Amino acid sequence: MLKAMDDAEDPIDLVASVGPLDAVVETLRDVLHRSGALRVAVVVDMPDGPAALVDVGRLAPVEVRIADRTMHLPHAIELEAESLAGAIELRQLPPFEVEPETGQVVGTIGGLDMLADAMRALAELLGGRSVAMAVYQTITPGIDLTVTARHGESVLVTLGDNEWELPDRDGDRD
Repeated sequence: MLKAMDDAEDPIDLVASVGPLDAVVETLRDVLHRSGALRVAVVVDMPDGPAALVDVGRLAPVEVRIADRTMHLPHAIELEAESLAGAIELRQLPPFEVEPETGQVVGTIGGLDMLADAMRALAELLGGRSVAMAVYQTITPGIDLTVTARHGESVLVTLGDNEWELPDRDGDRD
């Protein structure tokens, strides 16, 4: 019983900046708001230390985890950094209709490709082995559409518990 109490979550530090990751926070907030995502998260490959997880959700504090440290920033806090995602094409789309058992996604023509391209561009922008992920609402109750990308790899689409690789389009991968 005492052991369970020792396993309590690590404390969360409320901060007003995450230093060099401020630009990543601004970028994810920009992607979240322009795309209408429920959540955008990245694992940033940090060359001089452990990877950092930056997670931005709608109406939620920004969470940054580096090693054993967890930090929260208020979602709307002003940072002295600019978004890096200006060149990434994004717009809000109506929710997709999905069939999680078959992987069928129906929606705006080119919409899923746009989201996949955006996550691929975000991962490339962050460099190294960074991973970018965004979660979008669908019209299928209880099933979200998640798009995940890493530079040089196929984009993954997750519907519920099922995952599919998107076919590569000409010129998409090195």
